[in-house]
Amino acid sequence: MASSRTTFTLDEELAERARQLGINISAAARQGVADAVRAALAQSDREAYRRHPERTDAAWAAAEVWGEP
Repeated sequence: MASSRTTFTLDEELAERARQLGINISAAARQGVADAVRAALAQSDREAYRRHPERTDAAWAAAEVWGEP
């Protein structure tokens, strides 16, 4: 996967503390963005489901019966 260079602002104290603790700031930022994207997608899916919930489908109910012995 291709990477993109991005600049962001981080509080000096937080950056220094991260360095003291040996935290890789780039890796932590990547993980944080990935987590935020997953959370936003999950929220978007929940909202879409609330707007358009599944409904009973008679054709699907009949198809499920095919699997029964």
